[in-house]
Amino acid sequence: MRAVDIIIKKRDRGELSREEIEFFVRGLTSGEIPEYQVAAWAMAVFFRGMTARETADLTLAMAHSGEVLELGDTVPLAVDKHSTGGVGDKVTLVVEPLVAACGVPVGKMSGRGLGYSGGTIDKLESIAGFRTSLSTDEFKRQLKEIGVVLTGQSANLAPADGKLYALRDVTGTINSIPLIASSVMSKKIASGAQAIVLDVKAGVGAFMPSVAEATKLAKLMVNIGRHVERKVVALISDMNQPLGHAVGNALEVREAIETLHGDGPPDFREHCLEVAGHLLMLAGKARTMKAARTQLEAALSGGSARAKFKQLVAAQGGDVRVIDVPDLLPRASLIETVLSPRSGCLSEVNAREIGLTAVDLGAGRAKKGDPIDHAVGLMIHHKVGDRVQKGEPLFTVHANDPAKLAAARARVLAAHKFSVKTVKPLPLFYKVLKRR
Repeated sequence: MRAVDIIIKKRDRGELSREEIEFFVRGLTSGEIPEYQVAAWAMAVFFRGMTARETADLTLAMAHSGEVLELGDTVPLAVDKHSTGGVGDKVTLVVEPLVAACGVPVGKMSGRGLGYSGGTIDKLESIAGFRTSLSTDEFKRQLKEIGVVLTGQSANLAPADGKLYALRDVTGTINSIPLIASSVMSKKIASGAQAIVLDVKAGVGAFMPSVAEATKLAKLMVNIGRHVERKVVALISDMNQPLGHAVGNALEVREAIETLHGDGPPDFREHCLEVAGHLLMLAGKARTMKAARTQLEAALSGGSARAKFKQLVAAQGGDVRVIDVPDLLPRASLIETVLSPRSGCLSEVNAREIGLTAVDLGAGRAKKGDPIDHAVGLMIHHKVGDRVQKGEPLFTVHANDPAKLAAARARVLAAHKFSVKTVKPLPLFYKVLKRR
């Protein structure tokens, strides 16, 4: 077989065989197929798509491109959650310790930022000393000892996906349904989770701009889960506006810590409780969402979720002081609050524009390998449907460069639209899809 023939076949709308997919994934993993051919193949998939069978074969090939963790000898049942990415989505930072505090082990591999969607690993690295690269033995030992682990994708786990993931970020092939589905599910299979909640975003700030497209992606991932005998639930959630207020690495860590202290933005808190509730139900810890919520709210108010996060940070070498003193997190040198230029009801707070602005400030990557400025970002003070008075704080820019601050000020101001009429708030969730 030759890589170029496989690229041409997909370019010309052909259906790849399992053998062709496995050959390509092996070559990608070993480096025998160069990045330019992988990029060409990814673009062919972006435009031509993949069948359900091709996507399942790609998922399994990527999962088995390295080690596949078997956690049955470590914990009775390990759960995980995954978001398809969004602006201000720091849900993992709250949900993982929250679920673990309720007695359900959570072992998670997370990624770095992809496009304008912030990565959990980048956020965690805002905490001084936090190790995001654990060996398989460390992963399993920590999961067994404290019931929670949050690490980057190791070289041994789904390495093909790690390479493809990085290329998608810089080749315009991010929002391909087969590539997203296989990326997400290959990591879940490789990391050993037996029960998975998928948070699939829909809206202008998501890779899937419509609920219909997000549903198509969710169904594909739920079906892959069925194929590999995993319990999977997919939630279709809104990403037309940022989740919570904070957008940017250290700012989002601070907001997650505030939520674990019992505060935090109401929309973000509610989102975390919903995701965590489905995880408890999949794990058999609760029979209804009401029962799950009772446990989760007790873990928040009683401080056990915060204590679990402190355990997680300590176990991975991070400075645990930030959990009680968030001011120790990186802080930008320039902080400016922009006031509303008019009164009215907010009809749009464009998540995509805000996410792209955060990248321009340095909170994300314009190209592969770019450094991250953990201190910069935005605080978006209002939601769609809020009534705002002229002169009231609208958003705050955290920057380390005056020119970037000025550009961010103009762009985020334009991302806010006003109406003289009352505007209904956006829903947090649209639907729930379960394995049948």
